[in-house]
Amino acid sequence: MERRTFIGHGLALAAGASLTASIARAQGANRIVVANWGGDWNDRTVRHVEAPLLESKGYTVVRDLNEQPQRQAKLIAERQLPRGTTDVNHFGESEAHFLSINDALETLDYARIPNSATLQPGMRRPYFLPWLYSSWEIVYNPAKVGDLTGSLMDLWNPKYKGKVGVMDQNYPSSMQAASLVSSGRMNDFDGAKRALLEWKKAVAPKVVPSHQQAAAALKAEDIWLVANYRARGLQWQKDGLNVRTMYPKEGGITTVFGAVIPRRAANKEGAYVYLNALIDPVAMRGLCAENFYTPSNTAVTMPNDLGTKIAYTESQRATLKHWDYGYWASNQAIWLDWWKKEFLG
Repeated sequence: MERRTFIGHGLALAAGASLTASIARAQGANRIVVANWGGDWNDRTVRHVEAPLLESKGYTVVRDLNEQPQRQAKLIAERQLPRGTTDVNHFGESEAHFLSINDALETLDYARIPNSATLQPGMRRPYFLPWLYSSWEIVYNPAKVGDLTGSLMDLWNPKYKGKVGVMDQNYPSSMQAASLVSSGRMNDFDGAKRALLEWKKAVAPKVVPSHQQAAAALKAEDIWLVANYRARGLQWQKDGLNVRTMYPKEGGITTVFGAVIPRRAANKEGAYVYLNALIDPVAMRGLCAENFYTPSNTAVTMPNDLGTKIAYTESQRATLKHWDYGYWASNQAIWLDWWKKEFLG
């Protein structure tokens, strides 16, 4: 082969290789790996956020669905890798705090999240984008339960032995509710243990692993009352269950859900696009109309009747209970171990 022909072929091959690399980079930029819970939570995220705001615009959303403990452990394990396996992770704020103090999360640049300009004051965190929140209340069947006092202690009433549910996947809220019952404080571990063991003996609560199974148990009247988020109770009402929600006089334990970017995320540019879509006001309006969580974005407008249902009164806002995330990060392993071995065991 003549020298100029050889060089020409070489340039063509190099150009082809460069084009292939460029296409691969472009495809990588449009590929966002998102870790989330499964079930109806993920279904609604797809329907209101991922499909209309990302996939319709050429992004490929790869979904890595699992429960929170497994996803949390995965991010901790990937801290030392040059590149992680996910770009965005959905978590509650307590898990995000734990991951942050363990150096597993990116510090967010809110300038790259334009929709964050209208977040509720005080909710923004350096490592966590708040999305939705609700409080831990009593959800009950009014046809079976008619004499509630308005206290979390109603769950401890022996009259309802065998008819009270307890959420396994939301054990922190159940333990903190027991702490409130015992001493009025959120972090009274010894008091929570005493209250839970008394509850187990007097009421024999039925353990339900997930929200879906709690709804099924309420529908079948296997349980008559269960502590859960206000949002879940209102969602079950909409789905046809005969249930009501009751804000406890001890205060509602507030849980904030949102998303983080892992420190080793491969596509951080795509991750920021995702976070901005997550708090898009139009998307959140549709989402909150379906799941009844309270939106973090003040630009979200809700119909009056629906807004009234999910909003908190002034007196309720004054008594909302907020997690001590530092305490929880230091003690969650101890609480979980006790829950599994002593309460469930």
